[in-house]
Order: sequence, then C-alpha cells, then structure tokens
Amino acid sequence: MTSTADLTTLSQRFEHNTSTHSYTIHWTSLGSTSFPPLVFIHGTPWSSRVWVPFALSLSNYFHVYLFDNPGFGESPLGKPLPGKESEITPKIALDADLAQQSAVYAALFHSWAKEWDGQKAHVVAHDHAGLMALRGYLLHGCEYASLCLIDVVAIATSEKPLFKLVAENENVFKQLTGPVFEGVVEAYIRDAAHKPLSKETMETLKAPWLRSKEWREGFVRQMSQANSRSTEEVEGRYGEVGSKIPIRIIWGRDDQWLPVEIADRLAKAVNAKEVVVIEEAGHLIMYDQGERLGVELAWWLNSVSRS
Repeated sequence: MTSTADLTTLSQRFEHNTSTHSYTIHWTSLGSTSFPPLVFIHGTPWSSRVWVPFALSLSNYFHVYLFDNPGFGESPLGKPLPGKESEITPKIALDADLAQQSAVYAALFHSWAKEWDGQKAHVVAHDHAGLMALRGYLLHGCEYASLCLIDVVAIATSEKPLFKLVAENENVFKQLTGPVFEGVVEAYIRDAAHKPLSKETMETLKAPWLRSKEWREGFVRQMSQANSRSTEEVEGRYGEVGSKIPIRIIWGRDDQWLPVEIADRLAKAVNAKEVVVIEEAGHLIMYDQGERLGVELAWWLNSVSRS
C-alpha cells in the first residue's frame, strides 16, 4: 500500500538553464491525468510540504502539481554556468526581485502544460509565490484558469525590520551555527504563525535550513532577498490579470508579516473577484486554520471549474 509520504515525494526532476545558471527542480504530481491541472506554489522560507494535506485531498478531483523552488526544500540552489561567473552581478546572485526563480517556475509550468491537451491550470500561491505567479502570467506567458493568492507578497509594502537587520549584517548572520542559528530560524518561523506550531510542524519547516553550511547561508540569503524584493516591473500591470481570469484573495486576519489591509489594496490592483479574511490565522494560514483554508480552496476551485 502506498503511503501519503510516498505520494507527495518529489521524485521527478526538471533541468533548466537561464543565461547564467543551471537549475534542477524537484517536483511531483498526483491525481488522475484526466483531471483539471492544479499547481501549488510555496513561498519563503517554506517548501512544498506546506501544501501536502491540501494536495492529497484535492487530488481526488484535480491533477495536482507540487515542486520546491530553487534553493528551497529538496531543490538545490542554481549553479553558475561555466564561463558565466563574470556576468553574475550581486543583484543576479541575490535574485532580489525573484526574476530567475520566476523564469524557472515558468519553464517548469510550460513543460507540464504540454501534457494538458489545451487545458489551463488553476494556481494557488502563498507568500512570494504570489509575485512569482503574477510574473509568470505577465512576463512568461503562463496561462491560468484561475488564481488564488494567499497572504502573498505582490505589492510594495514597508520593509520588515528583521529583513533589514539581516541584509545589513549578512556576514554576521552567516557565521551563526548550531543552537544559535536554529534558534533564529525557529523564532522567525514562530512569528509567522498565530497559533503555536506543533513540534512535528516546526521540525518540518526548519529542517531544510539546518542541513549544512550551504543551506544555513541560503536561509540568510532569503532573508536578505526579502528586504530587497521589488514589484515595480509588474505591479502596474496587475489589472490585466483580473480582467482575464478569476482571482480570489485569502488572508489571515492576524498576519504579522503582511497586515490584512494589504489584501484590499491587492484586490483593487488585480481586480480580484473576492477577498476572504480568515479569523485567528497568521501568515502560516495553512497551519493556523488548515480546515477553514481547505474548505475555502475547495469551494473556490469547484466554483471556477464549473464557470
């Protein structure tokens, strides 16, 4: 009998080169290929594991895709191509506006789309995946059936003090090891949740960043990236998206990272069909109110699939 862990293991590999880097993305899909495609995109500093319960449930009705972004979970950070080192500026190395991650995601998306026989995928995005999904649509020709944005980074906001602190002291944070570094990671993750996280959940979320010096530095890099992220290239075009596909925004009332008032600003920018605010939920809404989020996702996907 196949276990749920086996079903969501990222057993597939996708290789892609940009002009400066090579990438290997770990991914999987579940559910019948005859079902409508559904893509889940995670944010930072998470991985596809945050979507597992929802993917398993919805795979009874959709062909669900899970993947880890470059430098997250099971997918390694991109490697510089031979001879391209001189072209990799500090901004490209940091990938502050998610340009390269979005381009890799788009390439992966298009590789899947070849198997969809003209169908378009429903996309669910959390955190900086919101910006990735919108960039994919506006800049890379990714066509969606619908888009659900959950506590996403997508419009300009005031910077988070911790991101600024890490960005200004990156070398200091890269020197942290052992229990001190683990404590920083735990505190950061804990701040994203409104309710206490279980020990098992905390271990799942922090484990990738504790594996080695490379991954510890990767965590610090993601914090610095968050401080420098730019939405300017696409933010002015968001209205194009909502005029062509249905968009739903879901937000945790108690999100300490991205205050709930951002949801209404974003809704106006993207011409969202509706905004749903979930009580007693923080940024990690999938753990704070997993059952409620599951119901909202199922209702939304059923609605747009029938329209």
